[in-house]
Parts: sequence; structure tokens; C-alpha cells
Amino acid sequence: MGMRRSLRRLTADTTYLLLGFPFAVMAFCMLSAGISAGLGLVVVWIGVPLLAVTLLGARAFGDIERVRMSNVLGKPLIRPRYPEPPAGAGWLRRTANPILVGQSWLDALHGFLVFPLATITFSLAITWWAATILALTYPLYGWITSNIPGNHQLPELLGFGTGYTVDSVFYVIVGLVFAITLVPVIRGCAVMQASLGRALLSGVAELHERIEGLTEGRNAAVHAEADALRRLERDIHDGPQQRLVHLAMELSRAQRELRRDATAAHETIGQAINATRETLDELRALSRGIAPPILADRGLASALAALAGRCTVPVELDVQVEERFPALVENTVYFLTAEALTNVAKHSRATTCSVTLSRIGDSLLLTIGDDGVGGAHVAKGHGLAGLADRVRVVEGELTVKSPAGGPTLIVAEVPCA
Repeated sequence: MGMRRSLRRLTADTTYLLLGFPFAVMAFCMLSAGISAGLGLVVVWIGVPLLAVTLLGARAFGDIERVRMSNVLGKPLIRPRYPEPPAGAGWLRRTANPILVGQSWLDALHGFLVFPLATITFSLAITWWAATILALTYPLYGWITSNIPGNHQLPELLGFGTGYTVDSVFYVIVGLVFAITLVPVIRGCAVMQASLGRALLSGVAELHERIEGLTEGRNAAVHAEADALRRLERDIHDGPQQRLVHLAMELSRAQRELRRDATAAHETIGQAINATRETLDELRALSRGIAPPILADRGLASALAALAGRCTVPVELDVQVEERFPALVENTVYFLTAEALTNVAKHSRATTCSVTLSRIGDSLLLTIGDDGVGGAHVAKGHGLAGLADRVRVVEGELTVKSPAGGPTLIVAEVPCA
């Protein structure tokens, strides 16, 4: 399986390099002629449409190169946004629009810079493949020519006479050296050429996407915090605050009864004590949603075990990590699990649930599944709406698979390094 994958990679990289040279030659010739002529004629306005057409051609070559690079880099590249001319713009403004787009000039710059690089990588690819094939097959030449009828002297004429065996060993060794280094050399050339293309053809777009992702993450953090505060405020208003008001009334009543009926006052005080205990229990429950002490003191394993123990649905817990992580990471995993288990208990009608936490590379992988009725998703207004925001805060990824009828599987990948 590994050998097959390596051969596919070698084939893809070689194809990329061999095709890259003619594409680079065509792009370089077009850009050289078009831009030089366009700049020379721009004073008489003919150069404006000529430059625009040339830059549109560079854009077309850039689109082709992005598709080709995706096979080398292993992922599709982002196509930059090319702004359209404003509505109502005149003919000249619409014609000159490609000239006014910065990415158009980056496409053209790539066409100029990739030409010498593609020439070098193409030459290296041809050299390594030719040396590998010709040197390894060198011993076959003498054998093939010596078996041609009527050509017994041909091997000597071709140099396969005295010393042929020594030469064969030498060339086989050279061929083995080139064969061993073929994959890293071809891969290195392909990655180097593709990296130049990625920087010029998709670098700005990737930077914009990164900035947008950070902005979304910041907004998600703000929204998640605001939602948590509103929920906490509502819970305190509906729970402990009402109980404390009732407690104050009970104590006032006990104070009045104490003067005329000590027994009734004693009973009222007992009710107030019970109300105080209930209020404390509720405040403890609310405090767990703010900053669970067990998480700060004992880590994720103990905190998730406490969550699993409080869930009304039986939970099979498998925590495969023991080390401590940054507070933001641990809080994110904890609250993801807490919200998911709350959703399981309230809406899933499940009979069993599983929670698995493991580390893969520089990320924590949290998997939560249940055998309930399904239909869960992260749209606003649904039980899992807050999960996506929490994961986005730490630049993680969240996947929810919950078809109607179940089962439900939630997978969160949280960076931890």
C-alpha cells in the first residue's frame, strides 16, 4: 500500500513538472509580448485593452496552475476574488478593470518567475529519470546487440568489448544512486515549484480567509460569552434569586412569630434552613457551569468523569489523555462535553451514550455518540448551537452526524499545542 502510494505520488509530481515547462514557456512568451506592447502603447490608449487581455490570460494560466498544484500539495487551493467593475462604470473603466486588480499583477509575476524555475525543475526531472533508466538498463545493451543475427561485431563497435563487465557494474551503481534519490529529488522540485505558485496565486486569498476565520472566531467567542452570561443571569433570576427573596420573607415571618408562638417560629426557621440548603445546591450547580473546580484541580479525566456521573443517560467514558493542557483548551473540551450530554439527556431519548477523548498529534479529538432519535444539528435555536461557537473560538473543527432516526455522532477536533 505504501509502495503504491509512493508510485502515485511520483507519477503525479513527474507529470506536474513535465507539463509545467511548456505551460511556463507559453505564459512567459504571452506575458512578455503582451505587457511590453501594452506598456509601450498605453499612451495612445490601445495599450489599455492589450494589457487587460494579457492580464486576463495570466489569470487563465493561474487558474490552470491552481488545479495542477492541488495534486502536488494534496489540497485544493483557494481562488482569489477578482472584483468586478462598479455598476454603471463606463467602457474604459470596465476594460481597465483587470489592470486595477492587484491579484492580476501577482498572476503575471508568477508567469515571469515560474519560467526559469520550471526550466530548472524540468531539466532535473528529465536528467534523473534518464540517468535512472539508462544506467540501470546499460547491461542489457550488450546482451541485446550480441544476439542480433549477423551483428556479432556490433557490441565491440558500440563499446561493449573489453571492460564491458566493469562498465556495467559502474553504470548499475550510478543507476541505483539516481533511482534511490529519484523520489526525493522529483518531490522536492515539485513542492518548490508549487510553493512559488501557492504564494503568488493563492497567498493573498489564504491570508484573507485566515483573517476572516479569526474574525469569525472572535465574534463566536463574544456571542458564546454573551449567551453564557444571559443564560446564567436567567438561571440566577429564576432560581437562587427567587429562593433568597422567599427566604427573606420566611425569616421575617419567623421573627414576628417568635414573640407570640415559639413553636411556629421554630418550624418556619426549619423551612428557611431547608430553603437555604436548596439555594446553596443550586448555586453550586450554577458555579460548575462557570469554572468547575474539579477541572482546575484534577484535569479533564476527573472533570469528564463527573459530567458522565451526573448525566441521566448511562455514559461509557474513555479518556486516553492524562497530561494537562492550557485552560482555554480544557474549558472548551469540558463545556463541549457538558452541553452535548445535556442535549442527549433532554432531547435524544437515548438509552446509552459514549464519550471518547484522545490526542492525535497536536489536537484533542473528542467523540460523543448516542443511540437516540437523531435530528440534532448546530443551527441557531437548536440544542447544539453553542458547540460550533465554542469550537470556532479555539480554531477547531466540529462535525455533527445525526440523521433522522439516529444515531448521533459529534466529533470535535481542538488544537492543544
